[in-house]
Amino acid sequence: MTGTIKKLVSDRGFGFIAAEDGKEYFFHRSSTDEFDTLNGGEKVEFDIEPSPKGPRANRVKVAA
Repeated sequence: MTGTIKKLVSDRGFGFIAAEDGKEYFFHRSSTDEFDTLNGGEKVEFDIEPSPKGPRANRVKVAA
């Protein structure tokens, strides 16, 4: 899946991705090795996994 970083809350370690499927996905710092280098508006690739609060992004990385 691909999308764009919509919002980063760096001090709290999470963000949101606006995906190409029209949905928005939460992601946590632990779901990527690149969290500290991500920027708002950046294109990313990710997987979707279930969570207690609904689907979330996992294995987030900058799109090639």
